[in-house]
Amino acid sequence: MENNNNHYSIETKDLCILYGGFTAVRNVNIKVEKQKITAIIGPSGCGKSTLLRAFNRMNDFVPNSYVTGEIFLHGQNLYSKQVDPVEARRKIGMVFQKPNPFPKSIYENIAWGARINGFKGKMDELVEQSLRSAALWDEVKDKLHQSAYALSGGQQQRLCIARTIAIQPEIILMDEPASALDPISTLRIEDLMQELKKNYTIIIVTHNMQQAARVSDYTAMMMIDDNRSGGVIEFDETKKIFTRPSDKRTEDYVTGRFG
Repeated sequence: MENNNNHYSIETKDLCILYGGFTAVRNVNIKVEKQKITAIIGPSGCGKSTLLRAFNRMNDFVPNSYVTGEIFLHGQNLYSKQVDPVEARRKIGMVFQKPNPFPKSIYENIAWGARINGFKGKMDELVEQSLRSAALWDEVKDKLHQSAYALSGGQQQRLCIARTIAIQPEIILMDEPASALDPISTLRIEDLMQELKKNYTIIIVTHNMQQAARVSDYTAMMMIDDNRSGGVIEFDETKKIFTRPSDKRTEDYVTGRFG
């Protein structure tokens, strides 16, 4: 089945994510615009991270997990037998909640992933460019061969973003990328996202309503239904979600009245 709409990076059709017999996420139909930031928000346990991880097949590593429905990347179903999940993860990079640099030098953190992915160009240039893109170069250019663990938490998270960029993905997934960081580091990550969306599509999961309102162009609001399944109850431009939501549950959540 071909999806010819060039505006979208990812499109889901009736997507359900199951663990054994339990449906964790039910019937998600969204279209993620290219080179925009899309936030996924909602209460704890509603399946935000589960949905995010489905976009680059990270849930494949969870025993008994499978999907029904479809996720299209440029018109190709990500879960079709013809798609190599490793190749899919190359196109769709992931940044996790807690910074997780490799126990290597700053330089090797960037070079390692590029190397195993067959990068044949000038590695010094790739490392510099990736660190520049993650707004980290000026802070680390004189200590590239020191351990990544010597960096602050915020610097480590930007290093993880640089490491993701080095593999030259099209889409960057971010799962609560600033939740472990102080307010100044958080704002640097938010500023960085605005820069990165010039070249990448970004999908972010966040508990922080203000962050979603500040950084994203579009927002997917998720809720849990009576069967304990999560689902998207509303998906629209962020400004509308936060000022004129269509669903009363969204209004209660974004104004802090929920629960």
